[in-house]
Amino acid sequence: MDFVTIDFETANRHRNSACEIGLTFVENNQIVECKSKRICPPTLDFDFFNVRVHGIHPEDVKDEPKFDEIWREIGPLLDNKLLIAHNAAFDMSVLRACLDTYDLPYPDVRYSCSYQFSKHIFLNAPAYDLATLCYLNDIQFNHHQAGDDSLATAKLVLQTLQKLDIDDELTFANKIQRPGFIVSRVRGYQPPSTCSSKVTKQLDVPEIISLKNDPHNLFYGNVVVFTGTLLSMERKIAQMKIRELGGFVGEGVTRDTNFLIVGQQDFRVVGSSGMSGKQKKAMELIEHGAALEILSENEFLRNI
Repeated sequence: MDFVTIDFETANRHRNSACEIGLTFVENNQIVECKSKRICPPTLDFDFFNVRVHGIHPEDVKDEPKFDEIWREIGPLLDNKLLIAHNAAFDMSVLRACLDTYDLPYPDVRYSCSYQFSKHIFLNAPAYDLATLCYLNDIQFNHHQAGDDSLATAKLVLQTLQKLDIDDELTFANKIQRPGFIVSRVRGYQPPSTCSSKVTKQLDVPEIISLKNDPHNLFYGNVVVFTGTLLSMERKIAQMKIRELGGFVGEGVTRDTNFLIVGQQDFRVVGSSGMSGKQKKAMELIEHGAALEILSENEFLRNI
């Protein structure tokens, strides 16, 4: 089966503000190439939230080519191909918006969404975002870097196809998802349609997760609470790691809490003190003799 996985990072809320594209090319179920290119968007108006997610700043792309220049190279590589994206509704809308901005012709492509069809394949997963599914399938990557995200999507799709014994696009379309289309002639598109009733085998998450309970680990048998935003991973991934190590995840800070992991705080929410309500409560409990430790994200990472 041949396909190309695609991922965009954007500078702001506008879909035409692509600042990075990642492409991974698969031929005969083998990854043959991965490309990643920075893009100078139409304006250098970067939203704080977007920068916090992908780490790309205006100065990183101000001297990079615009999308129309990059498209001259990558456009011919995608024409008449099957594209797969994790949350294709976003990535395909970014692609169309960028093409519209520069009045470029649409390619003729088929496209599929690994986020959508994973919901019908991986039963009981706590979430279906790329980070969670890759963690469950033991795929390591640097999230929100377009090249890495496209490569991780390709690996996830290939593992899924192998587990379901699917090795050609026709079987994929009949059993997993009928691809959508982008059509150059009418500058139009049709979204994909998932064949949930025809999947021959569904994969239960407990079959995939390998529990790593470690009595010697710092968090084994202890209650761990998180506050703030982790930069290294999404919180639900960190919580799964604690459970795998034999720990327990708490929602609020109580006398039963053993560790509070503190991520990056939003000062607009926590105020000038820089401490969340959970951290303030933990400080109070420690002052009254509670056996509770406050750890930074780096200390958390060193112990998992």
